[in-house]
Amino acid sequence: MTLTESRIVLSCRKVSVSFDGFYALKEMDFSLAHGELRFLIGPNGAGKTTMLDAICGKVKPRSGSVLFHSGRSGDEAVDLTRMKEHGIAACGIGRKFQAPSVFSALTVWENMEIALKQKRDVVSLLFAKLTGVQRSAIEEALAMVGLAFKADRKAGALSHGEKQWLEIGMILLADPQVLLLDEPVAGMTDEETEKTGLLLQEIIKNRSVVVVEHDMDFVRQFSSKVTVMHEGTLLTEGTMAEVQRNERVAEVYLGKMAG
Repeated sequence: MTLTESRIVLSCRKVSVSFDGFYALKEMDFSLAHGELRFLIGPNGAGKTTMLDAICGKVKPRSGSVLFHSGRSGDEAVDLTRMKEHGIAACGIGRKFQAPSVFSALTVWENMEIALKQKRDVVSLLFAKLTGVQRSAIEEALAMVGLAFKADRKAGALSHGEKQWLEIGMILLADPQVLLLDEPVAGMTDEETEKTGLLLQEIIKNRSVVVVEHDMDFVRQFSSKVTVMHEGTLLTEGTMAEVQRNERVAEVYLGKMAG
């Protein structure tokens, strides 16, 4: 099955979000297929992060719908705009913000334990025994993000890139169908950026990923389809080569995407 034949897992229809009369999103349309890695690009203030916020429930749209197609056939759809943030996460939407959020004083493994059990009492979690299934889940997630050999290392001692990977691993333990990432390679070294791209390609073997990104070299290297936003609306979609040839995109970026 090709990507174009894959079922749609997420569809946003005419989503509008306003803050005190200012529209950060204006009837934005967006759809995502199973197994797709989609990049959202556009100038600062285009509404990219607000789009992720609307999907995960951090902000509530003034109008429009965000449909999550949870069934294998894609026919079962729930409108996420009617749900609270925690309910959306439980449905299968995972969100990672730009700055990594980990417990620096705890080890990599302990961070994964807390993420797996999803409770507030950190101390009791560290003394609770893991089941074999839970231990295997943590081991598998750490192997995927490349941190298995640093399981006993304090999270605070990790590099910036490794902290980002740790948080991605923590989110993966919830087994989301859709993963939303906001500028995941910001501040990374070239080597870490390359590893992150390869990680995302591994992740989409079983789920879908949406990435807000400003690093155009990273987007060129790892994207198959990009969505260009401008002033809260959909400007165009296509391959990176296609959108770079678009005169309107060139105008919006003032030549910054050329070359």
